[in-house]
Amino acid sequence: MHDQLRQAADHRKGLLITAIGGLVLTIDIPLIRLSQSDAWSALAVRSALTFLAAVIAWSVIRYGFKRRIPVIPGKAGILVVTLYGCASITFMLAVFNTTTANLVFILAFNPMFSALLAWWLVGEKPKPQTFAAMIVMIAGVALIVSGSIETGNLTGDLLALTSSLILAGAITASRKARTDMGFAPLFAAVVPSMIGLAMVGGPSGLVLGEPGWLVLNGLIIIPIAFWCLATGPRFISGPEVAMFYLLETILAPIWVWIIFAEAPGTRGLVGGAIIVTALVGHSLWQLMAHRRAVRTLAPRHPT
Repeated sequence: MHDQLRQAADHRKGLLITAIGGLVLTIDIPLIRLSQSDAWSALAVRSALTFLAAVIAWSVIRYGFKRRIPVIPGKAGILVVTLYGCASITFMLAVFNTTTANLVFILAFNPMFSALLAWWLVGEKPKPQTFAAMIVMIAGVALIVSGSIETGNLTGDLLALTSSLILAGAITASRKARTDMGFAPLFAAVVPSMIGLAMVGGPSGLVLGEPGWLVLNGLIIIPIAFWCLATGPRFISGPEVAMFYLLETILAPIWVWIIFAEAPGTRGLVGGAIIVTALVGHSLWQLMAHRRAVRTLAPRHPT
């Protein structure tokens, strides 16, 4: 019983940590857009600053607090670092090749990819409700993509879908390893940084309109968000972690609409509404199921 109660406490901790990460992540895209930079320059600078923040934070914990935290824990860590690095590249290219609304709506397919990968790699078989939500979400993504064919955003949408799949793979790999992966996605930023810098021909080729926004994003926002989202799988399932990307799905288009007056297209809006509705319904079902499970673990007085 004690172990069961401890697992329930760990689950609540995981939910809180991941919720913080998901909320902070909602301002990532607006900050990238505010920087007025090109895609490869933004990728290089944002990723380099994230890597720098990771080195500083790890050094403080390692030498200041005398805590040994692995940078890349074993083969699983190498896989997670590789996946996060690739996801950063596809995400950044998607930011500059489709609308914010389309991007975050398609990224919201992450939980469904995570559910399938968790079934395949971890043995966490999805419930029938998850499959039902997946079918609805596929219809929503198809509607968004159909609208992008007409507006010329198809490449960006496909990049967003690729990013969602790769990110789901990183979450699932972290879940399967069940070890501290908090720094893995942060140190992974060195890979897209080097690629971005190579694509612009070195530091002299960087095109940065308002670099201050990238500094804020790379040094503070991304490290906090990625550390939280990478730590969450230690305590909760991959699909649950991915659910917190729903916050970005809902809030990022609102921030962009307020700042840039960028409204989504009709099909994108309808498709996004379908995806969000499916995710909300699935999240509520998971929440109720978790509460029922916790109640069954609560100690009872003998009668």
